Amino acid sequence: MSIRSSIKSRRAVAAVSMAAALALAVTGCGADDGGKATDTGSQSSPAAPKPSDEDKGTKQEDTAAGDNVDPNVKLAEAKGDRGMQLVVNQVKRDSGGFVTVQGVLKNEGREVVGPSAWAGSESVIAGNNLNSVGGATLVDKAGKKRYYILRDTDGRCLCTTRMSALSPGQTAPVFMQFPAPPSTTTEVDFNLPTFGTMSLKISG
Repeated sequence: MSIRSSIKSRRAVAAVSMAAALALAVTGCGADDGGKATDTGSQSSPAAPKPSDEDKGTKQEDTAAGDNVDPNVKLAEAKGDRGMQLVVNQVKRDSGGFVTVQGVLKNEGREVVGPSAWAGSESVIAGNNLNSVGGATLVDKAGKKRYYILRDTDGRCLCTTRMSALSPGQTAPVFMQFPAPPSTTTEVDFNLPTFGTMSLKISG
């Protein structure tokens, strides 16, 4: 009987040992799963920067468009010297008493074209803004009046300045602000030196 009791006791100890070993093994597996869950979370975290990347893209688009101007809208187009092209995208009357013309210059020629000719010949503009589109004008034919680009107190034109020469294929967005013609005037002629005259309808 004592031998049988001894055998049973040994079996009981062995069973307890096995149970303890299994418990440790399960605990170890649980720790591994916890580690994996943490890693999965860290792997999914890079998805967070995506909105910021999209925001950057939007900001860049807003900047290329210029005050939400749609570059696909072409109100008028004129050819210039040496393969230059000017596309007008928007002509808007603002409540401040001025008209803003926005567009894009593109070099479709075969040589580099500098902006100096677009600044015009007026001494106030030419002296301060040689690299600009300061020579642009609006003509109200019905009112028989010509409008020049507005200037600040230092004689700087309210237009695109500090322009660089455009290589073949390059483009540059431009804007120009003029005194607003009377509200009854809805169409004007626009001219930029070296480009053909365009007829523009004023919106707003």
